[in-house]
Amino acid sequence: MSLFGALGTAGSGLTVFRTWLDAVADNMANLNTVRPTSEAAYQPRRVVAESIPGSDPNAPGVGGGARVAGVAFGDPEGRLVSQPDHPFADAQGLVRAPDIDLGTEMVDLMLAQRAYQANLSVIDRVRDSYQQAIEISA
Repeated sequence: MSLFGALGTAGSGLTVFRTWLDAVADNMANLNTVRPTSEAAYQPRRVVAESIPGSDPNAPGVGGGARVAGVAFGDPEGRLVSQPDHPFADAQGLVRAPDIDLGTEMVDLMLAQRAYQANLSVIDRVRDSYQQAIEISA
């Protein structure tokens, strides 16, 4: 794989993991969002990524990076929570809250952050290699 290929692969990883970080941030920001029971709950977002097939026939098994294939949304039913004092509460004192687990979101946040940093590190190493090559040839 050339340095340009490594740069492209790491760059595509940055895009995927940045999208994942944004989705996790949205989920955490809406953790306490409640709605009336007549409406759908906030639907947590899950990023669906896929690999990009490599274009070099001489390098089977070497991919071309990753891309966001789409976003999967969580259950619109959420969960019913008793909050009789809330303005959205129904006659039974229930509101609809999203079905989001803070622990899971924190783990996803750490995974996405570490993967983003790893791809950024690859880009830094490629940039350093280019810089050294330019200095050698000068």
